[in-house]
Amino acid sequence: MSLEFSDVKRLAKLAQLELTDEQAHATLDKLNGIFSLVEQMKAVDTTGVEPLSHPIAAFQADLALRLREDEVTEPDRRDDYQQVAPATQDGLYLVPKVIE
Repeated sequence: MSLEFSDVKRLAKLAQLELTDEQAHATLDKLNGIFSLVEQMKAVDTTGVEPLSHPIAAFQADLALRLREDEVTEPDRRDDYQQVAPATQDGLYLVPKVIE
């Protein structure tokens, strides 16, 4: 699949972009390059290749979704932070109503 110059101009108009002819030609080359790459990727035979949950899984089959343990490393200082707040209630900051 490849685009024509008129396709790029039409897409620019739909996107409300103002492109010069030079910019449109450069965009045409870039878009056709992307389509060419997609065609090359579609041509690769992927039968029998299992999808990966994570790219690193190709090299480390036992990779967990988390790369480190999910554990608390900082102390709970909510009370310290809320002491300087103008107004709090039940651990939440109270703010003035802005929108009626």
